[in-house]
Amino acid sequence: MTDPEPAPDAIPGDRLSAMNAALAEWAACSAAESPSLIERFEAMGYRVRGKSREEVAEVLKHPPAGPSTPPADGR
Repeated sequence: MTDPEPAPDAIPGDRLSAMNAALAEWAACSAAESPSLIERFEAMGYRVRGKSREEVAEVLKHPPAGPSTPPADGR
């Protein structure tokens, strides 16, 4: 993971973008070990099921795609 912290004099939007990227990376690592977190992201509209950690991080760096459909097993 790269250092997401911009210079202290960075404009607020840059700092927010860097923090969002860092949080997406952290959440992707957490989701790799938590099927229930994957389900929560799916319920929020993030299409992450079946993706690699890197792919999940990229998905989480963008707004959700929209409402999710329930998994086939009905959970």
